[in-house]
Amino acid sequence: MNFKILLEFLRELDQNNSKEWMDRHRRTYHQLRDSFIQWLDGLDTRLSQIDPEYYPTPGKAGINRINNNLMFHPNKPVYKDHFGAGLDKAPKSADFYIQIGIRESLLAGGLWRPDPKRLRSVREAIDYDGEAFLKILNKPSFKKVFGDLYEDQKLTTSPKGFSNDHPHIDLIRNKTFAVVHPLTEEIILRPDFDEYIIAVYREMLPFRRFLNKAITV
Repeated sequence: MNFKILLEFLRELDQNNSKEWMDRHRRTYHQLRDSFIQWLDGLDTRLSQIDPEYYPTPGKAGINRINNNLMFHPNKPVYKDHFGAGLDKAPKSADFYIQIGIRESLLAGGLWRPDPKRLRSVREAIDYDGEAFLKILNKPSFKKVFGDLYEDQKLTTSPKGFSNDHPHIDLIRNKTFAVVHPLTEEIILRPDFDEYIIAVYREMLPFRRFLNKAITV
């Protein structure tokens, strides 16, 4: 995958964000999309070899649409400024997300605002074994790669069934349980970018496994 060409295309698209421009450059877009899908297929194979619990996700199944949903976000541009995809996408699980864009590129994983049932399951898992979760979050190498949990919506009070003095109440109040690793263009253009992604994936595995066990048990 030639990410330099992909980023150049995204910059041009961002400056000419319209269906008319895309129609004139649709062939280039489809060539880049096909290359991105092939690259995802290769990653899918690699990740399935290192993770026995991996859920096979072909590139076509993982890649996101480049069109913004204007029905719900009418003020957004017609097209996104990035290519994004989810891998290891077992239904309703904590998947592994890749985004290559001109404003923000990242690797991420976890649960983004899960439905009430799954959110309750995660909170109960933290209630039952919060020390194990903290051990994952506080591991020095994990901290170095991801920092803290992604900052998102959080309750100001305690959820029903949990006391304010619960030892892990700060974690339990979260509505999103995800981590993010930002990517620079320099990293994306490195010849060992695939190996870099695999290293981040490995570091994230215990975190995602804790969440997936919580919502499946």
